[in-house]
Amino acid sequence: MSLSGNTPEGTGHVGTLTPNQAKALKQLWAAILEIQANGTVTLTHDPKLNVPPTPAVDPAPVAASVGWGGGWFGAAATPAAPVEPVAEPPLTITLEEIGLSAADVKTELWNNVMCDHPDSLVLRFLRARKWHVGNGLTMLLKAFKWRQEMNVDDVKTKGDDELEVAYPKFKKQLEMGKFYVHGTDKHGQPVVYLNVQLHRAGDQDYKTLERLTIYLMETGRLLIQSPVETVALIFDLTNFGLGNMDYNLVQFLVKCFEAYYPESLGAILVHNAPLVFWGVWKVIEPWLDPVVASKIKFTYKNQELLEFIPAQHLPDTFKDAGLDKFVYTYLPPVAGENDLMKDEAGKAQVVEEWNVLGGKFEDATRAWIKNGGAVSEDRETLAKELKAQYFKMQPYTRAKNQFQRKNEAGQTILHPDGTTTWTYNN
Repeated sequence: MSLSGNTPEGTGHVGTLTPNQAKALKQLWAAILEIQANGTVTLTHDPKLNVPPTPAVDPAPVAASVGWGGGWFGAAATPAAPVEPVAEPPLTITLEEIGLSAADVKTELWNNVMCDHPDSLVLRFLRARKWHVGNGLTMLLKAFKWRQEMNVDDVKTKGDDELEVAYPKFKKQLEMGKFYVHGTDKHGQPVVYLNVQLHRAGDQDYKTLERLTIYLMETGRLLIQSPVETVALIFDLTNFGLGNMDYNLVQFLVKCFEAYYPESLGAILVHNAPLVFWGVWKVIEPWLDPVVASKIKFTYKNQELLEFIPAQHLPDTFKDAGLDKFVYTYLPPVAGENDLMKDEAGKAQVVEEWNVLGGKFEDATRAWIKNGGAVSEDRETLAKELKAQYFKMQPYTRAKNQFQRKNEAGQTILHPDGTTTWTYNN
């Protein structure tokens, strides 16, 4: 499922696949396993796989169920006319061309699965490439290469203090509330608030901002609760001036959502944009993929936010709309919070258990592909075991973040079993 318990068949999420979508998923898994084994794979695209299914329900509710929808100015997108499938020549993909080894693929695959159903990760890339298996595999492998080059894992293995040493003013960005995550919208998506007026490009090194963006992506994934798979962003442009604009950072953020964390963005709300912003928008708009652009909506009055976020969840800084007396406070690291990461024997044990489960899932996937069954109970059981094992392994392999630290009331947002509790002060 995607964002709601009644997501209809054909939306392309775990549990909602059409026969053609399930076939594409099997083909992509088969290609991943083959390229790990041989370093190369040749795929012949079946054009029938990327023909969208006939909607089972009215398109408007479906659009609403996967985000805020509405396009740039609130108009629902008109479904495209059916396109006649076109045959393509076989596509050969090699790890050498991508710059990865078979070991790299296996490592990045399971590092990226984290607490999700493994199919959920693979399906993100299939949906992003409209069920074209070859293009989906290429996109997936390039994302793995990027994660390797960017050393994405260091935002997980380093604590906030270590990240501050490696990337000066990293903690300052967290402390000042330039961005914060608080609560969920009407579709259960965690909401990321970006206070653009607090940002000036020259106030910190660009590498720090890149690392902060990756940190937000990787931390945000922990806050998303199944069956939800996406987050919502609010760019608050109150008091925005040209000195707050950072084109490089916007480009990096757009690239992350489009290429490296596809299908992770449910909605973008650009709030209270002043007149001066429209010159900026003319520069930004051509950079956007149509799928990302379709998720952007402009709002001006605080009351408009209530269309998307319950008043009880919306901070009362949005006057006359929000009821939540929330005040952002950064929770700093606590001495000894990452001591289990020093336990090499304990770490080796839980990592080995994780690796064994991953191997069993790959074996079950091979059997599923070979047998042609619609659903593999073994794979579903293993997916649940992998999720539980991830949270068992996490204290040994991943530094704590502020969502796992206790506030003054002794409460945490993110719990050891991966569930979340948002507290609203109404």
